[in-house]
Amino acid sequence: MTPHISRRRTGLALSTAVAAGALLAAGLSSGGAVAQPAADKVPAAAPAALSANAKAGLLEEADSAKAATARSIGLGSQEKLVVRDVVKDRDGSLHTRYERTYQGLPVLGGDLVVHTDASGATDGVTKAVEAELKVDTVTTAATPKGARKVVWAAQGTPKLAFEKVTKATKKDGTPQELHTVTDAATGKRLFQWDAVHAGTGESQYSGTVEIGTTASGSGFELTDGERGGHKTYDLKNGSSGTGTLFTDDDDKWGDGTPGDPATAAVDAAYGAGATWDYYEQVHGRSGIKGDGVGAYSRVHYGDNYVNAFWTDSCFCMTYGDGAGNAAPLTSLDVAAHEMTHGVTSVTAGLIYSGESGGLNEATSDIFATAVEFHADSEGDVPDYLIGEKIDINGDGTPLRYMDEPSKDGSSEDYWYDGIGNVDVHYSSGVANHFFYLLSEGSGVKEINGVSYDSPTADGEPVTGIGIEKAEQIWFKALTQYMTSTTDYAAAREATLEAASELYGADSAEYQGVDRAWAAVNVS
Repeated sequence: MTPHISRRRTGLALSTAVAAGALLAAGLSSGGAVAQPAADKVPAAAPAALSANAKAGLLEEADSAKAATARSIGLGSQEKLVVRDVVKDRDGSLHTRYERTYQGLPVLGGDLVVHTDASGATDGVTKAVEAELKVDTVTTAATPKGARKVVWAAQGTPKLAFEKVTKATKKDGTPQELHTVTDAATGKRLFQWDAVHAGTGESQYSGTVEIGTTASGSGFELTDGERGGHKTYDLKNGSSGTGTLFTDDDDKWGDGTPGDPATAAVDAAYGAGATWDYYEQVHGRSGIKGDGVGAYSRVHYGDNYVNAFWTDSCFCMTYGDGAGNAAPLTSLDVAAHEMTHGVTSVTAGLIYSGESGGLNEATSDIFATAVEFHADSEGDVPDYLIGEKIDINGDGTPLRYMDEPSKDGSSEDYWYDGIGNVDVHYSSGVANHFFYLLSEGSGVKEINGVSYDSPTADGEPVTGIGIEKAEQIWFKALTQYMTSTTDYAAAREATLEAASELYGADSAEYQGVDRAWAAVNVS
């Protein structure tokens, strides 16, 4: 499933510039200016900060020009574009992401990104698949109950299909939204993925923290008016609905222990705020969708529920209280992991299955780590460990290790043919390992008091370029060059393209990306 990146100047000026994941394998106001990252640290090809109004304007321009854009990039007369997202670089370049329809039917695997330079000239197109769309949309087969007719183009020859979403609950209590795609002619199952990605107050994990609250009547509510109106709700051990919005009389929340229900809310709200700040201050993105609107969080899900998850359909994060309801999964890296599933959903849309699913999970781990380093909290010292605060294993060990993923007993250190058949939480180890090597390099070292010893597939050393540059490369690759079907080979191509634009094709950063992928056996 390698997307095709075509960087060619056509000279044509344009007037404008698929789902949610659990942490574990299961059984800004809308109109204001956005603070720019420090100019001396961000290359000209990095994404620029856009206010919600500015982004909305770019989306409107793209929508009004979508028919002309479709013709200009050579789409057939039966194909139409649907605008999904737009990213503007500091140098004025635009990267507009589209879904595609064929004879009015959604094309799964038809997403693409059109790149234009500052003058409006088309500078290339990145497609999830290159296959030409010629599909007979008439079928005599009975439509499965509750299914929609689609064109399945993500694998092989595009064909007419049905997509059905089945909602259920897994044995561990995690909700499930299972997407099943079947051949409209034969009824054979073509693909399947799950759209639920299961992921001042006194916090349990980060000490005394500042959180955004809003005065309401004679008291306060846990609504962050500075970060898109993010709200935190109490499910009170239920498993459905939104829950009850947290309120407090004196604006002092939680006591640092799980005995106070507000403690988990403090951690969740702090994590959401820190994640919002990271994306805004480092990448110029105002909220998950880049539209200045906050998601919401639900804590105290279920009873003894040892998981956390992001759901696209509610655009929300949900956290269980852990074993014995004593260790809520609301640590900073877990919160950032879950919110990043939302960012991936509205940008690359990496399908949550196979190698693209592993990249989806890894992206959440990568930016969870980046958020930790950006927050630089004394109560949660930055590291390259995932879930180290929540004691998910009951012995003080973290959930995942980025320097050597296999230390958790299940994750993969290196790519191999067939890795797409591994659970996405474990195949993600390849990209996690790549990111650690790109950031810090191989071998023995100590960072913020934590010891690491990262190996390489070929036994050759890797020199790190620093997490500040590594995170810029991964974000640009995710938002501009990855698509729904991106696999590891395509992720390598996307990150090299991003490094070339950010730092130059002859730069140490470009060479670092190339070397780090080789070190995890992707070449």
